[in-house]
Amino acid sequence: MKVGLLNSLGTRHARYWAALLRELGVETVTPSLPTGEALALGRESLPGEPVQVQLALGRILELGRVDAVLVPRAAPVANDAWGEALTELLPRRLSGLPTLIPLPEGGDEMAAAAMDLGQRLTRNPGRVRLALERVKPLASGGREEMPALSRASRVTVAVIGPRALLGDPDLGGGLRSALEGLGLHPVFSSELPASQVAARGERMERATAPAGERELFGALKLLEGKSAVRGVLFASPARDGAHRAALNRLAGQTHKPALVIDVDGGQTEWPELVGFRDRVTLGASARAATGADGGEA
Repeated sequence: MKVGLLNSLGTRHARYWAALLRELGVETVTPSLPTGEALALGRESLPGEPVQVQLALGRILELGRVDAVLVPRAAPVANDAWGEALTELLPRRLSGLPTLIPLPEGGDEMAAAAMDLGQRLTRNPGRVRLALERVKPLASGGREEMPALSRASRVTVAVIGPRALLGDPDLGGGLRSALEGLGLHPVFSSELPASQVAARGERMERATAPAGERELFGALKLLEGKSAVRGVLFASPARDGAHRAALNRLAGQTHKPALVIDVDGGQTEWPELVGFRDRVTLGASARAATGADGGEA
């Protein structure tokens, strides 16, 4: 059996699943095409869909003849059909795709999903149990630490967006470079400790909010109260109306300078970032001159 392992959608547990497949003795392939070529494959079939969906599809198509593809499960927001059921919707839109198997991103579900996957691929319970024991240390995803919130001679801005966008260097890299080129120090929500984001997300007033909205809310609340953070940039995947609406709602809740933008694959320039930079840097200069500052949250 030949299995593809998708390394898109901002997955935090690619090492765990890759190690599990090795222990199970399953032949594994991973995408390797340059981002632009993979995106072109996805856009050709789904030209009007969100950029993260196009990239995921392109990565699946480039794998060629495989028996199945393991796809990280994204955290959906409200009215987010792709986030809720990517592995179900893609085969409906395109015939001939291999079997797509969704994988949970951490939590109690991961061990059960790994057991089910092992049984499905090998039909050997003993081998599956041994493989699970060997890869168990990788399940946590490593030690969680807050990223640096300040950088010499630069103003810090929080960048809030879905992990499928900001956690994927192929999609979020252009935005990071643009912000750094403007003299800013961006702190991406995808870099934050998942446990701390989840704890803040539990404070969301809407208890029934989807997991993706709680994650975005938790990241915002974790960062916006830090005195080093002077503004908040909300990054939405291009052509993703559900995430754009969710981020617009969050932007209305912050008291710091805020901007909502769309991020497309291969994009490197956002003219509106210049005005945003001026707002946060002028605000920081004024506070420094008066000695005023916000407290830590």
